[in-house]
Amino acid sequence: MWGYVTRTVRKPSDAKVEKYEELLSVWEMNNAKIITWINYSVEQSIGRQLAKFSTTKEIWDYLYIQSNFAKGYQLELELDIKKTPQGDRSIQDFNAVRTSFWGQLALTEPKELSVNIVYCNY
Repeated sequence: MWGYVTRTVRKPSDAKVEKYEELLSVWEMNNAKIITWINYSVEQSIGRQLAKFSTTKEIWDYLYIQSNFAKGYQLELELDIKKTPQGDRSIQDFNAVRTSFWGQLALTEPKELSVNIVYCNY
C-alpha cells in the first residue's frame, strides 16, 4: 500500500490496456481504503480538512507539509537566542545544541525548496 503514498502505484489512465476496468477498480478500492485508514488515524478536525483530496498521495503530502511546518516553527523558536541562551555551557556545548537544532530544521525543509550548491573552479 505504500506505493499509493509514493505514487509508484499509479491510477490506471489508459483505457486501451487489457483489464483496464478491473485495474481501475482495484486502484480506487485500495486508494479509498488507505484514505479511510488515515482518516481514522487523525483528529476529526484534521479529517475534515482532508476531504478536499482524492488521492492518498495528496493527503500524505498535505499531512507531511503541515507536520514539517509545525516542527520547523518549533525549532525556529528553539533557535531564538533568547529562548536558548548559552547560560553556563561551554561554547562547544552551546554550539553542539544549536547545530543539532539547525540539522533538525534542515530535515523539515521540503525537497522542492532545497538548494543544491554547486562549486565552480574559476
